[in-house]
Amino acid sequence: MPSCNPSSAASSVLLAGLLLAGCSPKAHNVGAGSLGGTPASKASAAGAGGGLGQTIAVGAGPQKTYTVQQQPPAGSCHYRTEGGEPLPDPKCTPGAISPAVTEATLKSTICRKGGYTGGVRRPVSITSREKKLNAAPYGYTGRMGDAEYDHLISLQLGGDPNDERNLWVEPADPGHNPGGGINNKKNPVETKLHTAVCSGRTTLAAAQQAVASDWTTAASKLGLN
Repeated sequence: MPSCNPSSAASSVLLAGLLLAGCSPKAHNVGAGSLGGTPASKASAAGAGGGLGQTIAVGAGPQKTYTVQQQPPAGSCHYRTEGGEPLPDPKCTPGAISPAVTEATLKSTICRKGGYTGGVRRPVSITSREKKLNAAPYGYTGRMGDAEYDHLISLQLGGDPNDERNLWVEPADPGHNPGGGINNKKNPVETKLHTAVCSGRTTLAAAQQAVASDWTTAASKLGLN
């Protein structure tokens, strides 16, 4: 009976003969680093959705020392609007979450007494440089003092502190007076979702999915209005 283990160099004639003899060629596994593999640095969180229903990327998490992140090419990102409110380009800013914040670690991270975000924030020396760099991809030309360099998935919802996929220059709300400083409607939504996560009214993954998809409808989608 012919062997059922042809080498990769077997001819098509030999392969056909093996098939007739009842043998099936073995499938080859595709590992990380080959086609279809996902580098660890671009891993995604199972069960969490990204900007348009995609899985949310997992960033590096809190670091002792932060570095300025590379930004998309100038003019490559485009704002969206919902009810007049600005939303980021899902291709440039789909969101990214911290591996340190999970449903199992809520009490020791974002829901712990004494606060969490202050210990993972980046220094101004990093944020000020990144903010200016990020304005170019989005074509933002307004007053920098009126725009927030925003975490799409906020730190209080387990967003990654310094992943470029989770940061964007958020323009001021419609009707904002130039020179009036940062004042937007996204921050109260994030606080409402944080309270709901820590009280058990919604899951962390659901809150992250909702705010990454469209922060203007996140609370209503979760039944929190």
